Amino acid sequence: MGWGGCGTGYGREVQHKPDAQPETGSDAHPETGSDARPEPRLPARPEAPAGPPPADAAGGCPVPAAGPVPALFSWEFAADPYPAYAWLREHAPVHRTRLPSGVEAWLVTRYPDARQALADARLSKNPVHHSDAADGKGKTGIPGERGANLMTHLLNIDPPDHTRLRRLVSKAFTPRRVAAFAPRIQELTDQLIDAMVEKQHGAQRGSADLIHEFAFPLPIYAICDLLGVPPEDQDDFRDWAGMMIRHGGGPRGGVARAVKKMRAYLAELIHRKRADLGDDLISGLIRASDHGEHLTENEAAAMAFILLFAGFETTVNLIGNGAYALLRHPAQRELLQKSIAAGDTELLGTAVEELLRYDGPVELATWRYATRELTLGGQRIAEGDPVLVVLAAADRDPARFEEPDVLDLTRRDNPHLGYGHGIHYCLGAPLARLEGQTALATLLTRLPDLRLAAESDDLRWRGGLIMRGLRTLPVEFTPEPS
Repeated sequence: MGWGGCGTGYGREVQHKPDAQPETGSDAHPETGSDARPEPRLPARPEAPAGPPPADAAGGCPVPAAGPVPALFSWEFAADPYPAYAWLREHAPVHRTRLPSGVEAWLVTRYPDARQALADARLSKNPVHHSDAADGKGKTGIPGERGANLMTHLLNIDPPDHTRLRRLVSKAFTPRRVAAFAPRIQELTDQLIDAMVEKQHGAQRGSADLIHEFAFPLPIYAICDLLGVPPEDQDDFRDWAGMMIRHGGGPRGGVARAVKKMRAYLAELIHRKRADLGDDLISGLIRASDHGEHLTENEAAAMAFILLFAGFETTVNLIGNGAYALLRHPAQRELLQKSIAAGDTELLGTAVEELLRYDGPVELATWRYATRELTLGGQRIAEGDPVLVVLAAADRDPARFEEPDVLDLTRRDNPHLGYGHGIHYCLGAPLARLEGQTALATLLTRLPDLRLAAESDDLRWRGGLIMRGLRTLPVEFTPEPS
């Protein structure tokens, strides 16, 4: 990209294997599809290093002079998108671009514009409003959802249907229900760390892929428990989910096949649960339907699907990106470890919020479509145009966040947009926060000397458009004594 990698604070840009290519084909996941600043001298905020390139207002990522739009959606961009986002914020805050799929969309990068767009009723979630619906068919949304008849979920609908379905599902994510789930999250977390330790067979140093062995399975098993998927079926869900986010790559067409298998399984599970209702979320959806809430079987299957899908991938990335950031910022990590050891949970809460802001799990909010002509950030958006709010750019906006490119776990003024804003604010945010806090606190407590086992240059970020997450995160640690 030509002006370094100040954005992540992770250092150099990632160098990918020569045969690696962006996932821009039919399986590219559209929903998922340096000058590092010094560590903060706590409790004071760090000073900027001497002599950086010119920065945008209020001390954000250095921005080059106006010129050609930086390259977007390459592997180099995926490794560190923040310098390009800084350029867009400064020179083209609402920018029309052609995506790798061929669909043209507006990218919104400044915080005020992003917040406005997320809550603007003129921007619909329903893809029927896409002006180029025929050409864009299957190129927006989740791969395979259309062919599997899974379109009627919260990410694709507007009020009043959105209000009705969200009301039904929100009962599963009340603070009381999430708090009651905390012991199970802790149990799953400990089991996964136990497995990482036990496989070392007494070696003095242990190693693991923190994504594959920890960050990925934890939210899968948690959301399966919440939905009511029997334990004997959960490994199938893990396989399908892995294919859906292309966790380790996969054959062309594999994403759509995984979605269809999951759809068929959910239909069968709904039928089974009608005869044996439990205290799980799918049983709750069935009860609502049976008591006149007008929930069709397709709606129930689509809701279960999107809760599984949205309920695990964001948390995989929260844990993976969060652990990576902490491992790259030892002073911040040490501060958090000391706080946890002292029994102070307050810093853990602000730490997870800062990790969500700094390098969050969702890079772009899901698709929106203008229902009529409107003006956003000084640009005229035509009726039917797709709009993508770049949460990662808005959450690094120096006009809203002091020292936005610095990871500061003590940050208090932090109204980040990591889980959205408005009526589409992430329904499962309380559960994701609980999982993130539990996972990171337990890792830092049980594996206190955890460290990276690979250079940042060798790490790969998953290709895709919406989500931001690492493919792998190799780590080393001293196994706990038996």
